[in-house]
Amino acid sequence: MGLSAKEKLERYYIALINEQKEGRGADLLRFCMRHLSYIYGVITSCRNLLYDHGIFRHHTLGCQVISIGNLTVGGTGKTPVVEVFARALQKEGRKVAILSRGYKKVEHSLGKKMLDKITGRARRRPPRVVSDGAELLLDSDMSGDEPYMLASNLPEVSVLVDHDRVKSGRYAIDKLRCDTLILDDGFQYRRLKHRAEIVLVDYTNPFSNGYVLPRGLLRESIGNINRADFIFITKSTGRDSENLKTRLRALNPRAEISECVHCPKYLQNVYSGERKDLSFLSQLKVALVSGIAAPQGFEAEVKRLGATRVYLKRFADHHRYRQQEIIDIINKARKNQAEAVITTEKDSVRFPKIERQDVPVFFLRVEIKLLSGAEDFYAYISRICFR
Repeated sequence: MGLSAKEKLERYYIALINEQKEGRGADLLRFCMRHLSYIYGVITSCRNLLYDHGIFRHHTLGCQVISIGNLTVGGTGKTPVVEVFARALQKEGRKVAILSRGYKKVEHSLGKKMLDKITGRARRRPPRVVSDGAELLLDSDMSGDEPYMLASNLPEVSVLVDHDRVKSGRYAIDKLRCDTLILDDGFQYRRLKHRAEIVLVDYTNPFSNGYVLPRGLLRESIGNINRADFIFITKSTGRDSENLKTRLRALNPRAEISECVHCPKYLQNVYSGERKDLSFLSQLKVALVSGIAAPQGFEAEVKRLGATRVYLKRFADHHRYRQQEIIDIINKARKNQAEAVITTEKDSVRFPKIERQDVPVFFLRVEIKLLSGAEDFYAYISRICFR
C-alpha cells in the first residue's frame, strides 16, 4: 500500500519549501521557485488591480454574498467555520446556499472538458447540486469531500459545486430560491462580487514561510488581507495571540477579529453511525489515519484525549481511499493490537464501504468554539442579515 507518484511529489514539495530537504539540488530548486514566486506575485497583484479599478468585471447577483477564504493553500480549518456561518445565517431566517468548486471531485476527461469549453456546453451545463436543502443528492466522489461533509451536516442548506460560481449562484437563486450565498474558499474568486469578506488565519502557521506560490503556500501577498471585513484566527489556544492580532491590525485596521478553537465533540463509527463519548478514547490503543493538509493537530488532539497511538498512516490531502487500502489499514491496526481506527470527519466521507471491520473505525467530530470576539461575530451576522 504505497503512495501514488502524485502524493510522493506533494510530500517532497512540502518538505522542500519547509527547508527539510538539503543539498545542491534542493537549494537550486528553492532558488528557481523563489524567482517564480516573484513572477506569480506580480501576476496576482496585477489581477487584483484590474478588479479594483473595474477593468475586470465583477458580477452581482442581487443578494447577499459572503466569501469565506484564506491567504494560504489548505490547512486553516475552513469547513467547520463555513458550517458555523451557515447555521447562524439560517437561524436568522436566511435561505442559504454554499457555493464550492468541489476540489478533487470526479471530473470529466481533459478532452471532454476542452470540447465542452469550445462548444459552450460547459457554460450551459447546470452546476452539480450536492443538496437542494431538503435531500442529499450526490456522493463525495461527485461533489468533493468538503461539500459532501457540509451537505451532510447542514440538512436545510443547499450546497452546489461548479468552477463557475457565478453560474451556480444564479442557479441557487433562480431554482432553489436562496437569498444568501456563502462562497466557500472565495477570497481569490473575485468574478462574483462579495458583500462580506471573511478571511481565516491559522494561529499555528499564519502565513507559511511568507512566500507566495510556488516557494511558499501563500496564494497572494500578505498585504491583501486588507480586503477582509472580518478575520477569524483559527486553531487558537486563547493565549499568546496578541502579537498576531497586532500584526493583523497593522495590515488591516478596519477588520473585526475573532478567535476560535476547534473542539472535539464525539466519535462516530464510519460504517454503523454509532456514537461514542470522548471518554471512550481514554487509555485506548488506536491506529490513526488521515489525508489532510495539517494532520498534526488531529493527532495531538487524540493523544490529549488519552489514547495511545500504536500505528500511524498519513496520506496526501484529499487522498481518495481505495477499498484495499482500508482493509490493509485495519489489518495493520489489528497486527499492532489497536482497539480502534480513528480518522477525521473529512477523511471519513472518502472511505469506501467494506464488509468486515475486525477493528472498529471512528471519525472524530470537531466543531469550532469562539474564544474571543463572539459578540462581534453575532453582531456581524445580524448586520449581514438585516443590512
